[in-house]
Amino acid sequence: MLCRMDYTHLGRSGLSVSRICLGTMNFGPVASETDSHAIMDRALEHGINLFDTADVYGWKTGEGVTEQIIGRWFAQGGGRRDRTVIATKAHNSMGDWPNETYLSALHIRKACDASLRRLQTDYIDLYQMHHVDRSTPWEEIWEAFSVLRQQGKVVYFGSSNFAGWHIAQAQEAARSRGFLGLVSEQSVYNLANRFAELEVLPSARHYGLGVIPWSPLAGGVLGGVLRKRREGTANRGVDDYAKGDLAKLERSLEAYEALCEELGEHPAHVGLAWLLHQEGVTAPLVGPRTVEQLDGSLRAVEIELDAEVLAKLDELFPAPGPNGSKPAPEAYAW
Repeated sequence: MLCRMDYTHLGRSGLSVSRICLGTMNFGPVASETDSHAIMDRALEHGINLFDTADVYGWKTGEGVTEQIIGRWFAQGGGRRDRTVIATKAHNSMGDWPNETYLSALHIRKACDASLRRLQTDYIDLYQMHHVDRSTPWEEIWEAFSVLRQQGKVVYFGSSNFAGWHIAQAQEAARSRGFLGLVSEQSVYNLANRFAELEVLPSARHYGLGVIPWSPLAGGVLGGVLRKRREGTANRGVDDYAKGDLAKLERSLEAYEALCEELGEHPAHVGLAWLLHQEGVTAPLVGPRTVEQLDGSLRAVEIELDAEVLAKLDELFPAPGPNGSKPAPEAYAW
C-alpha cells in the first residue's frame, strides 16, 4: 500500500519537497545497484521527490560511486530526473592533491562539474556544503556559487553540519551580495541528540532555512534495538558512533519502546514522526537498505502525536541545557 505523501516548501524557498528525504549513503557499499534503483523507483511511487547524496558517498576516494549509481538510474528515463529534487554535497576529500578538498572556488568548480557528470544531469537542484570551511572566506564561496547559478548548474544552495553561528555568517555574507543564500541545513537531530535545538534550529528558523535531520534514529538507537535484542531479530547493531548513546540511554530506551508499544507503533516510526512535529523540520533523512525498509518508514508521515505523547517524549529525552524546556538562550541562561 502506498503512503499519501505530504509536501512542504524547503525553507523560505518556493521549492516543494516531500516530508521524507531519501538518503542514498547505503547505495553501493550496502545496497547493490539493482536494489538501489528499485528503492529509488519505489520512492517516486510513494511521492518522495527529495533525494540526498554526496560526492564522497561510496567511500572510494574520487570515484563518487553513489552519484554514479543515481546517474545510471536517471539515464533510464521515464521522467526520473524531472520528478526528482536531487541534492548533493561538496567539501570532503575527493583526492590527495591540493585543492581536491574543502570549499575553495577552484574545488567548488571542479567538484560541481564532476558531480554533474556522475549524476548524468545538467543541473543540481540543491548543492550543499558538506561541512563548514573555516579557511575560505565567505566572499570567495558565494562568488563561486553565484557563478554556478548564473551558468544554470545549480538552483539552490544548502549547508550541512553547520553551527548556528556558521549559518549566520553565511547568510549575512550572502545578504551583502544581494544573494538568496542558504535555503536548508542538514544537521544531526533526533530524540537522543537534541543539541541542534540550542542554536542550529533557532538560527535556521530566523534565516528561513529548512532543516533536514540526518541520523533521525540516532544510528539505530531509536529503532527498537532493545526489543530486537530480546527477540533475537537484530540483523545489525547500532552504528559504531551511537554505541555510547545506547549504553547511556538504556533506561530511557526501555520506557520509549514501552510507550511505542502502547501506541501500537514501531519505535523507528515514532522517532521519525517526532521530528516531523518539530517546528522548522522539513524532512528527516531516511537511508533504507531495502525497498521493504523504505515502505515501513513511510508510516511516520501518517502518525499524529498528541500533546500528551510529545510531553512524555520530552520527559524521556529532555531538551539540552539546564533549562531545556525553553528556547535558546534561555535554555542555558536565565
